[in-house]
Amino acid sequence: MLFSQQTYIQRRQELRNLVGDGIILLLGNNDSPMNYPANAYKFRQDSTFLYFTGQHRDGLALVIDCNTGEETFVGDEIDIDDIVWYGSVTSVKEMAEETGISTVRPMAALAEICDAAKAQGRKVHFLPPYRHDHMIQLMDLLGIHPSKQKAEASLDLIHAVVKLRTVKSAEEIAELERASLIGYEMHTTAMKLAVQPGMSESYIGGILDGIAASKGAIVSFQSIVSMHGEILHGYPSPAALEPGRLLLCDAGAETREHYCSDHTRTTPISGRFTQKQKEIYDIVVECHDLALTHAKPGVKYFDVHLDVCRLMTERLKELGLMKGDTEEAVQAGAHALFLPHGLGHMMGMDVHDMEGLGQIYVGFDEETRPNLDQFGTNCLRFGRRLDVGHVVTDEPGIYFIPDLIDLWQKEGTNAAFLNFDKINQYRDFGGIRIEDDVLITPDGCRFLGDKRIPYHTDEVEAFINS
Repeated sequence: MLFSQQTYIQRRQELRNLVGDGIILLLGNNDSPMNYPANAYKFRQDSTFLYFTGQHRDGLALVIDCNTGEETFVGDEIDIDDIVWYGSVTSVKEMAEETGISTVRPMAALAEICDAAKAQGRKVHFLPPYRHDHMIQLMDLLGIHPSKQKAEASLDLIHAVVKLRTVKSAEEIAELERASLIGYEMHTTAMKLAVQPGMSESYIGGILDGIAASKGAIVSFQSIVSMHGEILHGYPSPAALEPGRLLLCDAGAETREHYCSDHTRTTPISGRFTQKQKEIYDIVVECHDLALTHAKPGVKYFDVHLDVCRLMTERLKELGLMKGDTEEAVQAGAHALFLPHGLGHMMGMDVHDMEGLGQIYVGFDEETRPNLDQFGTNCLRFGRRLDVGHVVTDEPGIYFIPDLIDLWQKEGTNAAFLNFDKINQYRDFGGIRIEDDVLITPDGCRFLGDKRIPYHTDEVEAFINS
C-alpha cells in the first residue's frame, strides 16, 4: 500500500457517512485476457477500489455496511498452481489486515451478502461498470441486466466518491509530482528526438512507453505522437518525420499507484519555427499562460475556458483568420473551428479522473452545467468552481482540420466571424497544443513537478538545438 492504514480507514469512514444507508459494493478488477486466458494485458486495479483499499491484486471486492459499519474484504486465495508460476503472494487475510479490515470472505460469499441485503429490502450501492466481466457479475449478484446497470448505478455513491477523490491530499499530490517527473523525462526526450534525422512517429512513441516502463510505471494513456496535430488523438504511425512540419506529442506517465501525468508539447522538426508556425504557436502559449493567471479558488473553470476562447479569437482576428465582434463570435462558438475541445479535465488516479462515473458529476455540479448544444464547448470536461486541492489540465490548442473547414464553409457555419479564404491558406498547417497539469493552491495555481518542460518559443528552440 502507498499510504498509511489510517488513510484508507478514514476514507472508508467518510464514504460510509456520505452514502448513509445500505450496502456499498466495490468490485476490484480481474485480469483481462489479450488473446487467450494466460496471455493477459498488464493488470490495472480499479481506481476507486484502490483508493479505498490500497490493494493491487486481481479478483477482489469490498463490501461496506453503511448502517452497522461492518467492512468485508472479499477474495479467494491463490492455489499452488499459481504459486508455481507467479510465486507466493500476500494472503487475502493479510491484505485485509493491511488496509484495516478484520472480516474476510471468499468470492462465493458475495452472492450471499447481496441476497441477504435484497431480502431485507436494503439498497445495494454500486458504481457504473466499465468492464464486461463486472457487468456479468453484477447481473448475477443483483439481477440487473447490463443494459440497465449504468442507469441504476447509485447516484449517492457516485457523488460520495467524487466528493472524496476530487480534492487531493498532500500524499496524493506527492505521488502526482512523481508522475509529472516521469512525464518531464518522456517529453524532453521526445523533443530532442524530434529534430534527429531518421526519426519516426512510432519510434518516438515506443521510446515514451519504454521510459515509463523503466521507471516501474506505465503510460497513463496511449501516447499521441503525430505530425498531424490537427487529429486530436493522432496515434503514432511508422511515418518518418518531415523537416518543416510540427510534431505534436501528448503523453503521460502513471505510477505504480496509478496517479497520472498528462502533458502536450509541439516541436518544430526542423529545429526552428517558421514565422507562420510561430504566430500560431505564440497564440497558444498566450492562452495557456492566461489560464495559469485566471485559475484560482472560487473561479469557475468554465469561465477560464471562455476567457481563453476570447483571447484566442482576438489574436486570430489580428492574423485575419477571424473577424467581427469577439464576444458575439465566442457566444456563437465560431472559435471552435480552431479549438474543438475544452480547456482541460480533472487529473488524479485516472488521466481523465473519474470520467467513468459520469462527466456531468465530476466536471460539473448543480451550479455549473455543461453546454451540450454547442460544438466545442460540449467537449469541456471540467467547468465547475475550482477549489484548493483540485488538479486540472491547462491545454489550449489551435487546429486546422481540413474536413471541418470544408464542412463549415459549405454550410456557412459562423461565416460572419470566419475568413475562409485566409483559413484555407493553413489547410496543411496541422495543429498545436500545449498542456500542463496544475494544482489549485490557496492563492492561485502552480505546475505539478519541480521541472517544467520547455514550451515558450525561445525556450523550445534553445532546448532542442542545445
